[in-house]
Amino acid sequence: MSEWNAVLYDQKHDFVSKFGGSLVELLAPQKGETILDLGCGTGDLASEIANQGAIVHGIDASETMIHQAQTKYPQIQFSVQDATQIDAHHQFDAVFSNAALHWIKQPEMVVQNVYNALKTNGRFIAEMGGKGNISSIVNAIKQSMDELGYTYIEDYFPWYFPTAEEYSELLQHAGFQVKMMTIYERPTPLIGDDGIKNWLQMFSDNIFQHLSEYQKNSVVQLCEKILKPQLYKEHTWIADYWRLRFVAVK
Repeated sequence: MSEWNAVLYDQKHDFVSKFGGSLVELLAPQKGETILDLGCGTGDLASEIANQGAIVHGIDASETMIHQAQTKYPQIQFSVQDATQIDAHHQFDAVFSNAALHWIKQPEMVVQNVYNALKTNGRFIAEMGGKGNISSIVNAIKQSMDELGYTYIEDYFPWYFPTAEEYSELLQHAGFQVKMMTIYERPTPLIGDDGIKNWLQMFSDNIFQHLSEYQKNSVVQLCEKILKPQLYKEHTWIADYWRLRFVAVK
């Protein structure tokens, strides 16, 4: 995947961590607990968890995200690490993840690594994109590329949006007890008139990696035109998010 723009992420996409706030309540971090924040981004939720007295280690595969997190919250331990490469055993009381797991297309490896990293009775609390997430945006990308005569390459699709049943099965297979699993619709406002354009530039670079800058801009413009009747309401772009949220215990 291409490198993240951490500043754009903080300026235009802070809704990612804002919506994660209630997930921190579900985590209910206790003083002195060791907690791994998997896919911590620029560190806002790791900071929130640390403020409640937990000892947090934030990891993210993006160097720019981790650099931004370290700059903002120097008192917290952050490191560049891919979730498929976690090599920890019985180390954490909890693993927390917000809006990161759908970026990893090897979910079995991640779930097994999380299971190994947790102490007995440790909890895994996360939210990610679920089945149906951003389906209108994905359809508009495919339609735009088709109309403009560009090849849509399925392998470049960067996300994994499972059903509740699929993910429950993965967790149980690794040895987890699933305590809660819910999939829900969460329409998400995007900032400004360029909301959808900014979203596409931030999150869909992978899909456009074989296109020139001109071609990419043409796709983005056409996507905007296709999506406006569906997603632009009262001067605001609203993305059609579906979220999968769960609590599982080792």
